[in-house]
Amino acid sequence: MKLLRFIPALACIVACTPQEMPTPSRSALFETHPKRLFEAFETSCSGPGKVFEKIGEQAFECSEYLPPKAAAYLILNYDGFPQDLPQSVMRLTSSKTGSGYRVDTRSYFKVPQKSGLIVEVPLESDTLDQAISSLYRAMGGTPT
Repeated sequence: MKLLRFIPALACIVACTPQEMPTPSRSALFETHPKRLFEAFETSCSGPGKVFEKIGEQAFECSEYLPPKAAAYLILNYDGFPQDLPQSVMRLTSSKTGSGYRVDTRSYFKVPQKSGLIVEVPLESDTLDQAISSLYRAMGGTPT
């Protein structure tokens, strides 16, 4: 009977223990060609101000202009050119592997320079990494 008194305390300890979260990744493996993933990516890039572009055989990009404050921040901090505004870019690329397909995601800010060059500022975000990993899993992939 004394053992039963410890069950609520044990339950509280177990409930408060951090749960293991899968490591977020911007890459995933798919057994078959991830056509649904690319279709969903294209559909999500069809809103106002967004531009979807196929940039290679198995590479796709979605870009959009940023809100004024974010654009100004990037122009000032990365010596951007105000007549050619920065954009947010997400790129998905797919490559065939021995066991299926590998998909990689790159997210960055594209900051045009007065010289015509482009500075790519990587977008680092744990929240974004978690969302990408969740999307990969939902579409049948295994984040790597």
